Amino acid sequence: MSKRNSLPNFTEGSIVKSIFGLSVPIILANLLQTVYQLTDTFWVGRLGAEAVAAVSLSFPIVFLMLSMGGGLFIAGSILVAQYKGKDDLHQVDYVSAQTLMMLVLVTLVLTPIGYFSAEPLMRLIGAEPNVLVGAASYLRITFLGSVFLFGYFAFQALMRGVGDVKTPIYIVLITVILNFFLDPLFIMGYGPMPAMGVSGAALATVLTQGIAALWGLSLLFSGKYGIHMKTKNFRPDLPLLKKMFFLGLPSSIEQSARASGMALIAFLVASFGTLTVAAYGLGTRVFSFVIIPAMGFAMATSTLVGQNIGAGKVDRAEQIGKTAAALAFGLLTCVGIILFFVAKPLVTVFIPTDAAVIESSTQFVKIFALFFGVIGLQQTLNGVFMGSGNTIVSMSIALVSLWVFQFPLAYILSHHTSLKELGIWWAFPLSGILGTIIAIIWFRTGKWKEKKLIQTKLQDEVVKESIIEEGIQ
Repeated sequence: MSKRNSLPNFTEGSIVKSIFGLSVPIILANLLQTVYQLTDTFWVGRLGAEAVAAVSLSFPIVFLMLSMGGGLFIAGSILVAQYKGKDDLHQVDYVSAQTLMMLVLVTLVLTPIGYFSAEPLMRLIGAEPNVLVGAASYLRITFLGSVFLFGYFAFQALMRGVGDVKTPIYIVLITVILNFFLDPLFIMGYGPMPAMGVSGAALATVLTQGIAALWGLSLLFSGKYGIHMKTKNFRPDLPLLKKMFFLGLPSSIEQSARASGMALIAFLVASFGTLTVAAYGLGTRVFSFVIIPAMGFAMATSTLVGQNIGAGKVDRAEQIGKTAAALAFGLLTCVGIILFFVAKPLVTVFIPTDAAVIESSTQFVKIFALFFGVIGLQQTLNGVFMGSGNTIVSMSIALVSLWVFQFPLAYILSHHTSLKELGIWWAFPLSGILGTIIAIIWFRTGKWKEKKLIQTKLQDEVVKESIIEEGIQ
């Protein structure tokens, strides 16, 4: 039996089992992606400070590009999930093909812009002459390979929509291992392979992501993995592409705002000196690992809510939201409590010799740790809103949390109270609490259930009955 026919039915059965069945593989895949980044950092670090600086300066631009483009593919995941719940496999295949059409359009726009603006952007950021060449080269290669980066993101999003979250893990695992060997080969050279430095790191990433994207595409065309790509579905459907664009645009804006918001907080942190910057870097590194399970719960919830709304089971979708939110809050609160007590030895692993940085980083982690459950709760509720098609709501909550709560609180508490840099640390959990309260209020209104992206099975039956009654009359 093909995986197209053997995928689990998430519109019935145990909700808790469904949540863990989806979230755990997603969390593992995201952890592997983190290993991917750490591998690049490790090998580039062998080249010295200039190479590290080149990649570090390039990263915010790359992250912004991925946020802008990647957010648009969420629309495909939402629609595929709802059509999968409706058991309309024709529309699952059709929307998937149109998602790839959008991928082509996005790369046609972003690739030339990024390629030709790479050096001016690096100059604008302030890259020194000895770093500029490497940073600009890294960016150019990354933008040239954006079709592969976006291609794998789109494949992963579509597979998540139909509920297959295990297949992407195998692909990521293979490419992580491959990247581990290609990085040193391309960066430092060996035998006939010339040393390419920072450019080699970018090329290794593009090559391995290209393998992942083409591998994923071949699986979709095989029709054995939940989606069957057909050439007849690749004719551009402008009304659908427009619908998908405006459905995914809020997610793109949300992710881009998060990237720029963190940069703005970093600018505020920098005003307190090197010690605070180092503490912030270590604290956010710890936070980046904690956000992975929170995002895993959010993505799993989005898929489950989408499929159940597509099946016309809105009450079950609401129960999924409540259960997932409670699980995320409880589990991440437990993680936070543990982290509170091991904060100091944990940050000491990253920087063992600087007592002042260790102390400041420990304060940051301890302040934030006890509120990890709140972050999990907010992210999971955002997953409910995403799965139901309320992407504007999810975007609005994120923007309010970042720009109305977090940055103003960080500035006021750090510059106008005796807290100083501790005010920045406290702004993180406080803004998270306020954003979560908004998310809870919106969830409890039930208005998110009124969004109609597709006709559900129940609606189809009502239409049929109306037609029959009219015919009898």
